[in-house]
Amino acid sequence: MGNDVRTITLEQLADGAADRPLLSEGAEIDSPMLTVNLDGAADPVTCVRAADRARVSDRILVGLHHGGRELSPDVQKVASALDTTLVAESAPGNRVAVSVPDPDVAVGELHRKVAENPHSTLVLAQVLKLSEHLTAPAAIDVESLAYSTLLGGPEFRRWLEQRGPRPLPPPSPQEPVLVRREDDELLVTVNRPERRNAYGAEVRDGLVEALRLALVDTTITKIVLDGSGPSFSAGGDLDEFGTTPDLATAHLIRTRAGAGRLVAQLADRIEVRVHGSCVGAGIEVPAFADRIVARPDSLFRLPEVAMGLIPGAGGTVSVPRRIGRWRAFWLCVTGVALDAQTAMVWGLVDEVSG
Repeated sequence: MGNDVRTITLEQLADGAADRPLLSEGAEIDSPMLTVNLDGAADPVTCVRAADRARVSDRILVGLHHGGRELSPDVQKVASALDTTLVAESAPGNRVAVSVPDPDVAVGELHRKVAENPHSTLVLAQVLKLSEHLTAPAAIDVESLAYSTLLGGPEFRRWLEQRGPRPLPPPSPQEPVLVRREDDELLVTVNRPERRNAYGAEVRDGLVEALRLALVDTTITKIVLDGSGPSFSAGGDLDEFGTTPDLATAHLIRTRAGAGRLVAQLADRIEVRVHGSCVGAGIEVPAFADRIVARPDSLFRLPEVAMGLIPGAGGTVSVPRRIGRWRAFWLCVTGVALDAQTAMVWGLVDEVSG
């Protein structure tokens, strides 16, 4: 697999330049990512053909646009069929595009990330596209099945080996999730500040128990979820990664014993108040709620692809439904931290205050 960024034109995409087999002999991945130059004019017929080719491509296709203008309507349709598009300037509401200071530098960095973890990035792209029109529960199942596949893959194995063996985290010295009721409101606080409120088994189970209470008690009209300590949640507890007895059980735990499905069911009654680090599950689960209020110090990050995985707490479902699959793909593959103000502009959170 070469390290040079390969760029094709819209005309070449329309003519099938991205269509050659993804796997070479020995199941080696051949050129997992191609860049599509979106500069200049293209006729409408070519754009339709290019978009049709892009929708069925096995490769990751990243648009590149240097101009100071918005994409033309025809080129916008092509960009909508790609995995993401990097531009020098874009309206905040154009969800298919990510504005970067230097598109060429950014696409080179994205290519490097894809080359480091081609399996997880390809699976991520597939899941984001496949889940786009599914119901939330069905899309969560798709995500989890893909996640279990990657747990058995070479990239996650490499990450585990580099991390080295770790003991399981100690039991929480206090209640991991605090629940109290005030009139018709249920106040739920993630309470493991000594582990930065990591979404480990104890926190997950406590949160699920609280949400199930709200599901059966219709007199609860509002649920407020927050976290104690300096971070809302540092995401999945890394000391628990890879410790589930088998991949099939892991899938059932993620989907039938996880919090994401319940937050999606209760979305119109939940307000999540986040602050500090919101990593992995620390934004994946909240993003299902109808309302997220972030403190100005909030930072959002999805680091799973660098571990050879994809988001596994519902993030390939909840995050793209707020910001679009194109920006979600970019966040996941680059692992960059998104500040609170940008998160609000993109729609990842609804308000920044506090």
